[in-house]
Amino acid sequence: MSDRRPAADRPRRAALDVLTAVRADQAYANLVLPQVLRKHGLAGRDAALATELASGAIRMRGLYDPVIDACLTRPRLQEQVRDVLRLGVHQLLSMRVPDHAAISTSVDLVKASVGRGPSGLVNAVLRKVSTRSYDDWVDEVAPDAKRDRHGHLAVARSHPRWVVDALAEALAAEGASDELDALLTADNAPPRVTLAARPGLADVTELEAVGGTRTTRSPYGVVLERGDPGSIPAVAEGRAGVQDEGSQLVALAMADADLDGRDEQWLDLCAGPGGKAALLAAIAAQRGAHLVANERQPHRAELVSSAMRAVPDGTVHVLAGDGTRPPWVPGTFDRVLVDAPCSGLGALRRRPESRWRRAPGDVDVLVGLQQVLLDVAIDSVRPGGVVVYATCSPVVAETTAVVAAVLGRRGDADEVARFQLWPHRDGTDAMFAATLRRRPLG
Repeated sequence: MSDRRPAADRPRRAALDVLTAVRADQAYANLVLPQVLRKHGLAGRDAALATELASGAIRMRGLYDPVIDACLTRPRLQEQVRDVLRLGVHQLLSMRVPDHAAISTSVDLVKASVGRGPSGLVNAVLRKVSTRSYDDWVDEVAPDAKRDRHGHLAVARSHPRWVVDALAEALAAEGASDELDALLTADNAPPRVTLAARPGLADVTELEAVGGTRTTRSPYGVVLERGDPGSIPAVAEGRAGVQDEGSQLVALAMADADLDGRDEQWLDLCAGPGGKAALLAAIAAQRGAHLVANERQPHRAELVSSAMRAVPDGTVHVLAGDGTRPPWVPGTFDRVLVDAPCSGLGALRRRPESRWRRAPGDVDVLVGLQQVLLDVAIDSVRPGGVVVYATCSPVVAETTAVVAAVLGRRGDADEVARFQLWPHRDGTDAMFAATLRRRPLG
């Protein structure tokens, strides 16, 4: 008998490669996916299928794993077999793939990637899964919604329980507790690809011409309805970039805040990987201002420099430095953006693995850093200048609580504006931004 393993179809094999890299190598799905697609020569519909399979299986494992476990006669599984089952369950419960196709392709996939041994188990488990709908399985494996609403939603919408609790607190702070299920559901929807036309370098009409639709809030945003953004000349040349509309609005909050006096020196304190900095640099160039884009990690500072390749010379200085120990003189800048390192719980749509990698203790550590960085930002701006504090997280501890703590002990700055965006309301990442003004002297 031949030991040769049968071939699996390329999109499913590519999706399994992504799951393996995320699990075994702690890779980020959005970064490893393009490499895997190139490796398997996938484009168009095949690339879209591989993307949906991988992202969906990673995102929804909080539901799929209990479903798989409910169908097992023995509790332990090889990790790669579980990955194959996650892909199969995603097809059965969340995609329009016929049951027979989802099961047979999963059996072929485990034969090709692991061997013939687990093929019978994969077949049996997926056949059991196929006997019930998504909602029926939720009723089977999730806690009772009336007795434990957050526990039910944690399984039904595949979020860690502590994340559900933190997002519920953030919504409750706005009097919107009834929107929790809508938010968690939106976190599981694939995000739209949104582009930013960097002013003076590209115009939104150029991006509309390749199949884009203008965003409703940012004057520079265009939603790409189809195609590869990297193939668009403006993106390839750095005149435009892939950037969520929420991130664009954060940059605009800094650039457009009312300011008295000079408006010449701008600072992006935590600039990596460079999307907001590139938009700010383009705006600064039009206004005759200069931007310092600071990033602590050298490899991320290189990404910032790459993002600036189309910006006029002399507009930007990219600095690889520790934002908590800045080399510049206090009061140097007129405008400062501190897009602080955060839990990233506002961007769960586009980072499917992040919800499983974060822990409650991470927030406690980050809050201390966020407060230090906001202090530095206020010190760095002149009296009368403005600071925008932003996070890609709606968590109260990282947003309003940080601003309140810093302002409460300083006495030399005031909050003048604030916004919180939400995926389920605004179609953006859950970006938070607070605009502060340093009090004039005297």
